[in-house]
Amino acid sequence: MKKLLVMALVLSLTAGLLTGCVRSRDDVGGDTGSNVVNVYNWGEYIDESVLDDFEAATGIKVNYQMYDSNETMYSKIAGGGANYDVVIPSDYMIARLISEDLLAPLDFDNIPNFADIDPALKNPAYDPENLYSVPYMWGLMGVIYNTKAVDEEDLGSWDLLWNEKYAGDILMIDNSRDAIGIALKRLGYSYNTTDESQIREAVDLLVDQWPIVQAYVMDDIFQKLEGANAYVGTYYYGDYLTMYENNPDLGFYIPEEGTNIYVDAMCILKDAPNKANAEAFINYMCSTQAGLKNCEAIWYSSPLLSVREALDPEIADDPYAYPDADIMAKCESYAGLPQNILDLYDSEWIRLKTTTGSFWGLF
Repeated sequence: MKKLLVMALVLSLTAGLLTGCVRSRDDVGGDTGSNVVNVYNWGEYIDESVLDDFEAATGIKVNYQMYDSNETMYSKIAGGGANYDVVIPSDYMIARLISEDLLAPLDFDNIPNFADIDPALKNPAYDPENLYSVPYMWGLMGVIYNTKAVDEEDLGSWDLLWNEKYAGDILMIDNSRDAIGIALKRLGYSYNTTDESQIREAVDLLVDQWPIVQAYVMDDIFQKLEGANAYVGTYYYGDYLTMYENNPDLGFYIPEEGTNIYVDAMCILKDAPNKANAEAFINYMCSTQAGLKNCEAIWYSSPLLSVREALDPEIADDPYAYPDADIMAKCESYAGLPQNILDLYDSEWIRLKTTTGSFWGLF
């Protein structure tokens, strides 16, 4: 879901350091050797030179693979047979992994750079004792629209995604937690409701929306919105900045009903074959040098205080990149849900996909 970006961040430590495509292993099992770390991360969510720097500093080889959604990652590791060490899920998925005993407690003596993490992001609801996770990046979800094609009077709400005026030019996000969550917010409900009738009502709303939707997408949203092949979508602010660089006709807003503020965090799997190396990797990712490089490359909000201090004030004071109190008041984080509600999400997602005939991204 993430895309590389070379933007005009005035960062003396990071100029000119982007390189080519992120490395990936062909085998899914990872390496169990003693001098490696196996990392499983979102696609295009790192500056590759950081991996080179880590290898040079520690002598530990990085085997790096990518996924496109929390659900893809969960299916891979929950099924067993994949020897990953570090995974970087989002908040609600971390809660699920903890509840299913799939993560190892971290030895923070080996992660001293954790001290640089913003205190506001420590001891989160998904990991209240901060035993299992270290924030990697965070941000907001909002509505992205084409300013040349969408009337200003239609902006401000999640309603834009249901506006028949833009039939055939609306994109919905192709994962169950976000798509159902958007419908819940439009109805005035919490992202974290455990009321089964509210969840079913939200899916009914998505079924009603389907005739005016062009497609359910993940990374395809980039080429569709950048190329004006669609006019309305929902995605993450960091990715919006990437799209804006390629199409300055795009705009972004936080819906008045509220939106998701999320954290992607680094965790170690319970059966990780290289736990000490994994903690060394996490600690390096929390260094100022690595944080600055990653911030420049992917344009997401860094949890590191030293990185924010080093940013150009125009960036550090961006209310969507580092939200102020007014915006935070509109935001809600995803929490872990009980198993019966997770099962309901799965069955309702299948109902949506079978009702609409949109089978992509089902599993």
